[in-house]
Amino acid sequence: MPGLSFSTVLHTGDIMTNIVAFRPKPRSNRAHNLTALLAGLAGCRRRADDVFWLKENAEALSVLAATGTTLLPGALTPYEEFYDGIEEKLRFYPQYYRFFLSLCLDLEDLGIGGSKGASLCRWAASTGLAGAELSDLQRAEAQRLLSRRGAATPLGEGELGQRLRAFIARADTFALPNKKAAYELTHIVFYLSEYGRVDPRLDEEALTSLEFAGVLAFLDQNHDLLAEVCVAMRYAGRDPSPIWTQAVTDAHAAILPTATPLDNAAQDAYHPYLVTGWAQLVLAGAGFEAPVPEGALHFAAEHVASGALRPLSECLLDLGQLRSSEWDGMRGRVIPYLDQHSRHILHQAEASTSKFDAFFRGFARVSGADLSLAG
Repeated sequence: MPGLSFSTVLHTGDIMTNIVAFRPKPRSNRAHNLTALLAGLAGCRRRADDVFWLKENAEALSVLAATGTTLLPGALTPYEEFYDGIEEKLRFYPQYYRFFLSLCLDLEDLGIGGSKGASLCRWAASTGLAGAELSDLQRAEAQRLLSRRGAATPLGEGELGQRLRAFIARADTFALPNKKAAYELTHIVFYLSEYGRVDPRLDEEALTSLEFAGVLAFLDQNHDLLAEVCVAMRYAGRDPSPIWTQAVTDAHAAILPTATPLDNAAQDAYHPYLVTGWAQLVLAGAGFEAPVPEGALHFAAEHVASGALRPLSECLLDLGQLRSSEWDGMRGRVIPYLDQHSRHILHQAEASTSKFDAFFRGFARVSGADLSLAG
């Protein structure tokens, strides 16, 4: 047990020899880690006039608000100056209104002690900022934010909701490598479910889409995306594969917050650290247990896992006319092509879902249509 000393002793007559002395490392305090994390993100990692400051801080606060995390007194102090001047920042940078609204609403929900969010949402709605959005996903995020303070109707079954549901119900989309589409799938589920607060009422096709996206993420060893898929599945009322959740757990444990000069903060493992930690909170009530140092932060992954997705795709392409969409028939051709590491990942991917055969039918890209006859 943490904090207890364990000793094994050997008795030889009157002689007692200490053989083993082991004291497990005490478990880190998550609340203190999160306080240090927010302080580092808010004040030390990037400049506050950098759009990536908005992105990183909005993501962190969103995770904490979505999971109902209780923070220590003073944890939000680094954001007080930002919150005090948020109206002017929003007026001057309206193109980033979704970041500003997200930050404001989550700070309030986490307990910063203000109530500006309602007026900011009304202003954003009255000025029609969401009208500048080209993407349904961005419109959905805007509607969800505005509805949190009553400035828009909840994201439901209107035309926008119907288009979103039609997109996520097309499972074939998510049987092919397309990270943009996969991240859009997970975020649509986040928005429809109000980050786990309501039942998104996904149909079986949409649930299959999530499963296909998870298989691809696992094959690619993309733990950032895999963590999002696991969270989305839980929000949709399904338990993700234990193989996936273990991979996410291991990935989170392999990313360590370290102190580093600000110039080296870019292009690190911050987002995988945050999202795998979020998945841990949602799935197991764990996460964010590695000590977080004070000051500037860098998130270092102990190793970058190579996946089986590229070797598997290359194998199928090389097979040409011998390629089939039936996994039972293809398995014996594919497995010998792969190295031992890729084989292991593929075996785990197979074991992680009952829908691998259906996934492979789309992934194999075997079409009966003759492209030379097309239009």
